[in-house]
Amino acid sequence: MKIGKYNEGKVVKETDFGLYLEIDGEEILLPNKYIPENTQLDDKLNVFIYKDSEDRPIATTLTPKAEVGDYAYLEVKDVSRIGAFLDWGLEKDLLVPYREQRGKLKKGKSYVVRVYLDLETDRIVATEKFDRFVDHSDLDISENDEVDILIYRYTDLGVEVIVNNKYYGLVYSDDIYKNLKIGQRYKGYIKKVREDNKLDVSLRKPGYGRIENAKDKILKKLKEDDGFISLNDKSSPHTIKRLLQMSKGTFKKAIGGLYKEEIIDITDEGIRLRD
Repeated sequence: MKIGKYNEGKVVKETDFGLYLEIDGEEILLPNKYIPENTQLDDKLNVFIYKDSEDRPIATTLTPKAEVGDYAYLEVKDVSRIGAFLDWGLEKDLLVPYREQRGKLKKGKSYVVRVYLDLETDRIVATEKFDRFVDHSDLDISENDEVDILIYRYTDLGVEVIVNNKYYGLVYSDDIYKNLKIGQRYKGYIKKVREDNKLDVSLRKPGYGRIENAKDKILKKLKEDDGFISLNDKSSPHTIKRLLQMSKGTFKKAIGGLYKEEIIDITDEGIRLRD
């Protein structure tokens, strides 16, 4: 039986207060309020297992916002003498002990945390100090791979992200062309794996050749000009060449690609970075 994960259980007993499911030789209670309609003995159910207020394993059909091993952006519901309690979608809130906080967590604010099983207490808790869970020594991703990223925090170099729920990555400031908020999730792409296995991440699919270079040049010009350039596909080849040092054909293909990637809008007045 995996605490903090989904488990498949077989209904083996019915009581006044719920059903008992057999999971790996143990009988676990599924309270009445979580029982799917028309459930019968010998049915198999996929349930999430956590600990109740008395530290007993209990099953639920509610969907938590994170499982053990996941990173998530969760709101603080309350603060007590033992730590902060996060809303993770279940009746029992998720504890972040004070020793696992980088700074004092505040009620009503949200933070990126990692959910884990404390082996000493066998309780599900969360931490802001997740460096010990990140291991770049044996990467299972390569350059140009598509990955899932969670926006973690801003730094002087750009934005740190959690990659595939396993690694740290960095999106450099020069590669940020949209408003990124802490806790948001995106598709990203591995731009470079460095010698120390640190990851450079891009929000755009890596490509090669003339069109990709043109996209980069257009985006750089947009950032320099407060997000707007008075050029579009109707502009003269001479004007495009003077401002961007590229042909009109290359420019049209590049802005078409940026539009499909939802990075820019094309208007009668010109092209504009999306917010």
